[in-house]
Amino acid sequence: MITKLDKNATRRKRHARVRAKLSGTSARPRLNVFRSNQHIYAQVIDDMNGVTLASASTIEKDFGLTSTSNTEAAQKVGELVAKRAVEKGISSVVFDRGGYLYHGRVQALADAARENGLQF
Repeated sequence: MITKLDKNATRRKRHARVRAKLSGTSARPRLNVFRSNQHIYAQVIDDMNGVTLASASTIEKDFGLTSTSNTEAAQKVGELVAKRAVEKGISSVVFDRGGYLYHGRVQALADAARENGLQF
């Protein structure tokens, strides 16, 4: 009997494999990305203490763009999360793509975060 997993279940399995090898510390927290059909979210997480240090997403009230599901919105989220992390003294992170391909919106967010001061 063959069972077929949905796309999100397959992504969660990929993410679990990556997370088994990847962890954020106080010195080098994890930059996590979650992408839905309509929005994109990014968090800088210290896994040792279980604390979110900085975050940004397209659901914020003062986001300012009409479309929240394109690469332009992802770039803005990358800029915001990088600026908020740098303000808190974080310059180096570990990038966690969340099981998504490093392409499109995920890549746009990562590139914008790099341009605004995060190193990974």
